[in-house]
Amino acid sequence: MKHLVSSVFALALAVPAGADEVAISRGMASVTVPTPSGGEVTISRVQDTDAVIEGDFARIARPCPSFCIQPVSPAEGVTTVGELELLAALQDPDVMVIDSRVRPDWETGTIPGSVSIPYTEMVDRLGELGCEIDFEGFVCEPDSVREVVLFCNGPWCGQSPTAIRRMIEEGYPADKISYYRWGMQGWRMLGLTVAGGES
Repeated sequence: MKHLVSSVFALALAVPAGADEVAISRGMASVTVPTPSGGEVTISRVQDTDAVIEGDFARIARPCPSFCIQPVSPAEGVTTVGELELLAALQDPDVMVIDSRVRPDWETGTIPGSVSIPYTEMVDRLGELGCEIDFEGFVCEPDSVREVVLFCNGPWCGQSPTAIRRMIEEGYPADKISYYRWGMQGWRMLGLTVAGGES
């Protein structure tokens, strides 16, 4: 995951600032990322300085269970990342950003460039991440698997933490996994571009 962190510095230098008032960070107005369908999407922030978060992601109180606050790291060895590291991952062809939410959640909108692998399917789809099928499941050799970043709805959502723990139980190396804990709630709160669903 050190690769991801060092990519943030390069990302900030590689993308010149535009005339937008609401930038992603100093010197970075937008980032263009590839999508699973082969096209590109430009990610920027909403320019309306009066914009507020609305809908389900504006709710601050939900019953626990099921909406319990998740730990900063869902498992030992997993790196928790923020938005800048996630943007760097989206631009890195060696890293797969995974929306681990179930289909109805994914249909409300996702982070551009991410791939949908619901947490309920994660263990069955480890072959897509470089693991080899075996008689008893998968073999996930550290040199063969991809670096991945998983996210779900926010710090109260257990879908990506559950997927991460299941991956590790199946032998996926924890140091190849990052967790974007703030998920869609944090992404929307910052006014970043949402693909599909209700923007």
